[in-house]
Amino acid sequence: MFEPIVRHFRIVGALIMREMATRFGREGLGFAWVVGEPLIFCFGVMALWTVTKPAYEHGVRIAPFVMTGYMSLILTRHMIGLLGGALQANLGLLYHRQIAPLHIFAARIVLEFGGATVAFFIIYVVLLCLKQVSLPHDYLLLYAGWFLLAWVSCGFALILTGLAMRYETFERVVGLISYILIPVSGVFFMVSWLPPAVRDIYLYVPFPHGVEMIRAAVFGEFVPTYYHPLYALAVGSVFNIMGLLLIAGARDRITVE
Repeated sequence: MFEPIVRHFRIVGALIMREMATRFGREGLGFAWVVGEPLIFCFGVMALWTVTKPAYEHGVRIAPFVMTGYMSLILTRHMIGLLGGALQANLGLLYHRQIAPLHIFAARIVLEFGGATVAFFIIYVVLLCLKQVSLPHDYLLLYAGWFLLAWVSCGFALILTGLAMRYETFERVVGLISYILIPVSGVFFMVSWLPPAVRDIYLYVPFPHGVEMIRAAVFGEFVPTYYHPLYALAVGSVFNIMGLLLIAGARDRITVE
């Protein structure tokens, strides 16, 4: 009964190991770059902001603010950027009947989510040791916000991937869209900083809800945050369904040479 499910898990697991080996190599740091790459970027941005900005921004300490924002950005952008080219980089694997495009996408999703999650944990521990942050005020809210952001990002990435499979020129737009997401995702500002009229409109964007939940868990109740998890969950579900339908509809456009 569970044999097909186990088989799918084994295929995805094998593809994850292959992806790690081909992308990061087997020598030097190797697999550690899955976590090391986002760590380096996050600490770099954090050091730059610490030098160029005051210790507090709108009453929020700069180090945890950058941590929660930039790690959220890494999770979102890696999902979008690396999922779009996953199929093109692994077309040869489709010669094997047991491997389907969804296996390739699932492997990259798990790899990017796992790498970003471990990097987030390490950065949090380092800042905790440096007394730049305190323990999360609400662990469940922190986990929920992180998973919610990943869910919305995954669905949006699947939509872009499905469109890129249908229209070749759309592949060049994916990178531009990921850059456009930076100012609208809420990673470098908080919703409470916006005027009330703008805030209500802005919250129709699904991405900042997960970011605000993460910040609410880290900063506590004394820092105002705004989020509607059910709305973001619903939009993320629609994104994922639409993305899977687009990919399934474009299956006949895949050519294995």
